Amino acid sequence: MRRLPAATVAPWRSLGAIPRADGAVDFCVWAPAARRVDVVVERPGRSPEARPLIGEPDGLFRGCWADLEVGAHYRYALDGTAPLPDPASRFQPLGVHGPSAVVDPGAFAWSDQAWTGVSLQALTIYELHVGTFSAAGTFAGVIDHLADLCRLGVTAIELMPVADFPGQHNWGYDGVALFAPARCYGSPDDLRALVDAAHGLGLAVLLDVVYNHLGPDGAYLSRYSSGYFTDRHQSPWGAGVDVEGSSSARVREFFIQNAVHWVHEYHIDGLRLDATHTIRDSGPRHFLAELAGTVRGSVTGRHVHVIAEDDRNLSRIVTGIRKRTLIVNLPGSPKGAVENLQVILPVLEHAVRLLQDLDSGH
Repeated sequence: MRRLPAATVAPWRSLGAIPRADGAVDFCVWAPAARRVDVVVERPGRSPEARPLIGEPDGLFRGCWADLEVGAHYRYALDGTAPLPDPASRFQPLGVHGPSAVVDPGAFAWSDQAWTGVSLQALTIYELHVGTFSAAGTFAGVIDHLADLCRLGVTAIELMPVADFPGQHNWGYDGVALFAPARCYGSPDDLRALVDAAHGLGLAVLLDVVYNHLGPDGAYLSRYSSGYFTDRHQSPWGAGVDVEGSSSARVREFFIQNAVHWVHEYHIDGLRLDATHTIRDSGPRHFLAELAGTVRGSVTGRHVHVIAEDDRNLSRIVTGIRKRTLIVNLPGSPKGAVENLQVILPVLEHAVRLLQDLDSGH
């Protein structure tokens, strides 16, 4: 076993287990209260092997080894306690309580190099639940019906949340492994194959993401840091996500890295953020503005959308962001509805034209 120096990676892609071009694997986790963090490698027929990470002043722990391959199973042990899944795990093959797996997103053979996305004005979105959309209930099962959606006039599909959850069935809004596609739907490459197939047919792929809470079973974030949630304000699901406390820089980074990783590692064309009005932020730059700006700034050459479900009318949420980067849904707010007509009308007009064409047999 030989420890290697950490490689320089994109700033949005540091958390988790990241394979390097030279075959080594970088590990990075934030555990500010821990004195020691070990990567516990689990191999079939062998005893778990603990390898110490190097702590940094800001609570990050890092390490890199050349003898760990893609697919290797691992967990983190904090100060010698029972090992936990990686909060930025890219795959949980044995479920959310089991070991995490090293995944190489660069190994997938994409065919969408010429894809530039679908503009906001051209979006006609079909929202679907992967587990119920097809008889198979998988990412592959969705692929089998993409052509049907194209014939319907759809220009984008929106996947309800796919972050992994306990058990085999879930509506999606109780995810706990936010970086890991649900293993009951397929592997990470199965999700990539779905996105690639959709792009080949001219369909954009949007993804619902939930940053306002975690599900009640298998949520290990608080074991790594008490800074992720706060009792200063409550959400409908309990303690609020803390994006303005003393540890907020790392908390914000965690969720923003998650958002950007979907766009880059899976070529997702946009994110729909669930119930953002339950995320409290009184700071100078709202968390949503920072997230949307980072997502947009990380991409060139294709349309990427960030859509927030929000019942407030707060201009500072979108201040400094291009008008069509963030759409805020404002039910029950006449003023907000009027202010957003200039964004929404082109989409509605396009949908009406498509329905007229279908009705006339075109």
